[in-house]
Amino acid sequence: MFGRVSLALVLISIAAFFCAQSADAAKGPKITHKVYFDIRHGDKDIGRVVIGLYGGTVPKTVENFRALATGVGKDGQELGYGYKGSKFHRVIKNLCGDFTRGDGTGGKSIYGDRFKDENFKLKHAGPGTLSMANAGKDTNGRHFICTVVTSWLDGKHVVFGKVLEGMDIVYAIEDVPKGGNDRPLEDVTIYDSGELPVEPVVDETGNEVPLRAEL
Repeated sequence: MFGRVSLALVLISIAAFFCAQSADAAKGPKITHKVYFDIRHGDKDIGRVVIGLYGGTVPKTVENFRALATGVGKDGQELGYGYKGSKFHRVIKNLCGDFTRGDGTGGKSIYGDRFKDENFKLKHAGPGTLSMANAGKDTNGRHFICTVVTSWLDGKHVVFGKVLEGMDIVYAIEDVPKGGNDRPLEDVTIYDSGELPVEPVVDETGNEVPLRAEL
């Protein structure tokens, strides 16, 4: 059983523009892991969000998210906490909250309450980008999902994944009725979460190639 934790999801929705990218960058980073969140709003199941993680570029950050999604560490031991059963206690713009204190001031990772920025190699390229929230340098402990391009965050927040399926669910979460402090009037809950296999991709010549995110 996972310990119940209240997860905050940041849905950033400010208009921005795409920057020119090289042909290599346009191929996107390699996806090494896939995890899922099954979401419920009140008593209604609203669908599954599948997220691809870039473990080749930011392995430490990815392992943290993968472990929290499954509730199981790299060594196979149960963590005793994770995303399963957690709630989105706030759905807000340009701000993020935590999943331990429930007031936007906390956070948790498999490395402790905070861990260092791994690198800033990847960019906030568009809707569905998964990135680390922080309170300054080396204070990672929370996450957010962008709903538009947020290039001004490049070099400040560690990008480590992207929504592969279920952006309509992310937008639905963004639009749920909210009360004070941007708290959903009805609970938005991750009632199940876990890891999915990364299926091999075959190119037009019949050769297996890495699964990459589309930018």
